[in-house]
Amino acid sequence: MPDARTRLIHHPYQPPAGFAAPQPGVFKASTVIFPNVAAMRARDWKHKNGYTYGLHGTPTTFVLEERIAALEGGLHSLLVPSGLAAIANVALALLKSGDEVLIPDNAYGPNKALAEGELAAFGITHQFYDPMDVADLTARTTERTRLVWLEAAGSVTMEFPDLIAQVRACRARGVACALDNTWGAGLAFNAFDLDGQGLAVDVSAHALTKYPSGGGDVLMGAVTTQGEALHRQLKLTHMRLGLGVGANDAEAVLRALPGIALRYRAQDQAARALARWCAAQPAFAQVLHPALSGAPGHDHWRQVCGAADARGEGAAAGLFSVLVDARHTPAQVDAFCDALRLFKLGYSWGGPVSLVVPYDLAGMRTRWPTHLARGTLVRFSVGLEAEADLQADLAQAVARALPA
Repeated sequence: MPDARTRLIHHPYQPPAGFAAPQPGVFKASTVIFPNVAAMRARDWKHKNGYTYGLHGTPTTFVLEERIAALEGGLHSLLVPSGLAAIANVALALLKSGDEVLIPDNAYGPNKALAEGELAAFGITHQFYDPMDVADLTARTTERTRLVWLEAAGSVTMEFPDLIAQVRACRARGVACALDNTWGAGLAFNAFDLDGQGLAVDVSAHALTKYPSGGGDVLMGAVTTQGEALHRQLKLTHMRLGLGVGANDAEAVLRALPGIALRYRAQDQAARALARWCAAQPAFAQVLHPALSGAPGHDHWRQVCGAADARGEGAAAGLFSVLVDARHTPAQVDAFCDALRLFKLGYSWGGPVSLVVPYDLAGMRTRWPTHLARGTLVRFSVGLEAEADLQADLAQAVARALPA
């Protein structure tokens, strides 16, 4: 009989098949065992028809990839360690030296930083275009343009672009377009059928860190596509970069996904109510929320998100920003944020805890947008606390730090 140490590793017992439960099993592996050499040589890591190595997928990650693809309306998804990793995976798969990428000026800051840093060092140029002017996007598209990033709504300032016209402009020029779909989360609209007639982005990048996780405790991203060839191109880069996610993180997202629509709607409704309350406060020069009439891009939001919503009222994430009137100093704005008790200071969003962050908008844009009032920008992410308590928190902080 083998030594006990050996028996612990090579114990023959196998649990019976047929165990079924609401949640998928959690499979952790780097090494995958093959029954024989022929099977080892026959398996192909590029498809979900077998297992070769933990980095290339386990039953747990395969299930999550399929569910994210279903959520977003795509056919294929790849899991990556963060939302930024999703953006990098797309850029490094589709761009090479001499190419150019176009990025909206209101994009997620690290996307812009990646273009200014690593991509520039690789000989890939970039331009920042006006997200609210399709003509500017078209004018900046050249024979060197290989990728256009779209973002709806825009990071921090929450403008909703004419997404349908932007995608059509990319189609007309034969340029791939990738959408940062974290705000929409696959719920506000279908990125692979924007107009009800099949108009689709090429790639959807999604920070699963936000609404799919829902707990503020997971870092993960996904890259979703419809086309087989494009998926293969992205997957090859994914493999070469060694991108992968942990089984326990995948488990956490799988547990949260069934409730994502309920959480998204609850946070959406609370954010709208708080945004409307803020619009009535003299301390705030402008409230930025695409579902509010008069907000930048409201009509575009209604065109895309209203049509995608069975209730006809349109969906929106639990985010909004305010521009504090310029008569209040940045120090007063900081004091306002510090005075909040339920809204915690912290980056990210989509979790149960409401968050607040003040931003230096002038340092984030190539120019101050004409559709924005002058002032200091503060972004709120609404969690799952009671709406009345959050409004009371805002009111006491305004009274303390932003007097009329």
